Amino acid sequence: MAVSEHPDSVTSEDPFPAAVKPRCPAMASPQLKYLSLGVLVLQTTSLVLTMRYSRTLPGDGPRYLASSAVVIAELLKILTCVLLVFKDHSYSVRALNSVLTEEILKKRMETLKLAIPSGIYTLQNNLLYVALSNLDAATYQVTYQLKILTTALFSVSMLGRRLSVYQWLSLLILMAGVALVQWPSESSAPDQKQLSAGSQLAGVVSVLVACFSSGFAGVYFEKILKESKQSVWVRNIQLGLFGLVFGLMGMFVYDGERVKESGMFQGYNKITWMVVALQALGGLVIAAVIKYADNILKGFATSLSIILSTVISYFWLEDFDPTSVFFLGTLLVIVATFLYGYEGGPSPNPSRA
Repeated sequence: MAVSEHPDSVTSEDPFPAAVKPRCPAMASPQLKYLSLGVLVLQTTSLVLTMRYSRTLPGDGPRYLASSAVVIAELLKILTCVLLVFKDHSYSVRALNSVLTEEILKKRMETLKLAIPSGIYTLQNNLLYVALSNLDAATYQVTYQLKILTTALFSVSMLGRRLSVYQWLSLLILMAGVALVQWPSESSAPDQKQLSAGSQLAGVVSVLVACFSSGFAGVYFEKILKESKQSVWVRNIQLGLFGLVFGLMGMFVYDGERVKESGMFQGYNKITWMVVALQALGGLVIAAVIKYADNILKGFATSLSIILSTVISYFWLEDFDPTSVFFLGTLLVIVATFLYGYEGGPSPNPSRA
C-alpha cells in the first residue's frame, strides 16, 4: 500500500515482526553492518523526500493521482514477492503454482484473515500521500515516529507483551518530542501562516491516523504470522492481492472521474515512477539487510534519516524553516528511538514488507 511501505513502505518500515525476524548473525562483519545502516538510511530518506518532492513539484499538466500510485506499488510488490517465491523453489513453475494454489486458494480462511490489515494498510498509504502533500519532510519524519507508541500500546493490549521501564520512559519522551515539533511558532508572515493552517492540520491528522493504523495493522499481522508457518513472501502476496482490490476500489470511488478523463497514469513522470518503485520495493530491500541490523543500528538509521530530511528540506526543497523548539523536539524523538531499543524490545513497527 503506499508507503510501504510499503510501502510500504513511506518510511523504513520493519518488514519482519519480532516473532519471525531473522536473527542477527553473531559474526556479521562491520562492513555488512555499515552497509545495512547505509541502505536503511537511504531507503527511509529517499522515499520521504521523493514523495514530498513529487507532490509539490510544479508542472503544466495534472498532478498524478496518489490512489493510482498506491495501486501500481501494490502490483509491483506482488510481482516481486512472486519472483522471490519462484526463486525459493529453484525457479520451478510447477512448484510456484503448487505453493500459490495450496497457500492462497485452498486456504481461503487463512487468506481472508489478511483482508483487515490489508484494508488498513491501503488507507494508511493513501494518508501518507496526503500528509506529505501538506507537511514538510522533516516534520513528517519526526511526527511519524509516533508509530512506535501506537505499536507498543497495541502490542501490550493484543499480544500481552510487557514493556521495560526504559521503553515506557522512551514513549513518554517520544510524546513530548512530537508535541514540541508540532508546537506553533511565531511567523513573520501571519497571513501566509493563516492560509496554510488548514493544510497543516490535514497533514498532521493524516500522520496521526496513519500512526494508529500502522500500529494496529502491524500487530494484527504479527499475530497472524505467529499462528501460521507460511512464508513471509506468501503472506505479502496475500496482503498485496487484497491491497490491490481495495486500492482499485478507492481509486474509482475518489478519482473515478479523473481516471475516465485522463487515465490512471495521468501526471506520471520519472519522479513518480521512482516514488512508486521505492514504495513497492523499499520494504523488500530492508528485508534483505535487516538481519544485519540490530535495534541500535535501526536507531542510528532513523536518526540519520531525520537529520538528512531536515537538511535537505531546508536547503533543497526550501519548504522548511526549523526553530529551536523543533530541534529540541527532534532531539527528544531521537533519544526516545534509541532508548526504546535499549533492552532489545519489540520491533518499533512490526509490519509487512
